Amino acid sequence: MTEIKYCEGCGVALQTEDSKKAGYIPTSTLNKEHLICQRCFRIKHYNEVQPIQIDEDEFLQILHNISNTKSLVIQIVDLFDIDGTFIQGLPRFIGHNPFIMVANKIDLFPKSTNRDKVKIWLKQYAREHGLSPEEIFLISAEHNLGIFEVVDFIQSYRKDQDVFVVGATNVGKSSFINRVIHELQDETQVELTTSRFPGTTLNEIRLPLEDGHYLIDTPGVVNRDRLSEWVSPHTLKVISPKKTVKPKVYQLNGQQTLFWGGLARIDQNGDSTNTFVCYISNELPIHRTKRSQAEEIYQKHLGELLSPPTKEEIGALPNLMKHSFKVSGKEKMDIVISGLGWISVGGESTNVDVFVPKGIGVHIRKALI
Repeated sequence: MTEIKYCEGCGVALQTEDSKKAGYIPTSTLNKEHLICQRCFRIKHYNEVQPIQIDEDEFLQILHNISNTKSLVIQIVDLFDIDGTFIQGLPRFIGHNPFIMVANKIDLFPKSTNRDKVKIWLKQYAREHGLSPEEIFLISAEHNLGIFEVVDFIQSYRKDQDVFVVGATNVGKSSFINRVIHELQDETQVELTTSRFPGTTLNEIRLPLEDGHYLIDTPGVVNRDRLSEWVSPHTLKVISPKKTVKPKVYQLNGQQTLFWGGLARIDQNGDSTNTFVCYISNELPIHRTKRSQAEEIYQKHLGELLSPPTKEEIGALPNLMKHSFKVSGKEKMDIVISGLGWISVGGESTNVDVFVPKGIGVHIRKALI
């Protein structure tokens, strides 16, 4: 019986028959010590990605299996897209296992951000979803910030148990694991494939620890209401922040509109003048206009002045759908567009309409910052 070999980058079973399917590897490379599939090779060396369709039930079955183990669970969330990357129903997936929350991409937040308040906000958020994390960490896997504190906790808390790492697609899960495993295992040569493209990890990957247990990466859960799951690789680069976000502040009255490229439209519908602070990628352009002219401008300039999306993407994105919100004025509120960013609204009571492609999640929450 032929031994099944697995890709060290994404965890998928390797095969040599079909270059268009997951796990393809040329026969000539099968005898190498460290094996990665052609897809991972092209991601690592050329920053190219080949879309692979994986049955969502397979993802969910891997998560369900965690509840049958005795382990420590780490949930990675994207601080810039908490609601879009928090795994709904996580309590039933992890069972009675203890878990910690690791919030990635703190480097994108302004240096003035009060991190203790962010932790308190996250703890309350977790409680509202039926979870009580043992600890919450704010990290940047990209810049190796906060990793040592997580490693120290893992070493002192797991007590001869495996460690499962779970998260949605594109939260930096593999980057985090690469940082952690090199601290826990000084001599490891295995490195998970990382990229900004969703769905890089395709199967469970078990990385050995010195005591015979494992640090286990799991495939990213796909959340289809995130705009980042719908756009092209080119647009994904534009809307995914890479540097500290510079909040953009606007004073809007009831006759004004903001466009975030051509991906989102925000209308101020109240009689008052309110402060709108935009937390989005520095690369995504914002255009302010009169609300009475917004529809005409959108129809005339989408894909050009209002871009992204590119003209080639327009047909692939659903039509815009309106979401209406009432802001009381008693406290600052965030209106969040999943996979894109958020607007913090302050000032008097007002009404705000947000237009995004149909199917994209939009909701209101207490201000994070």
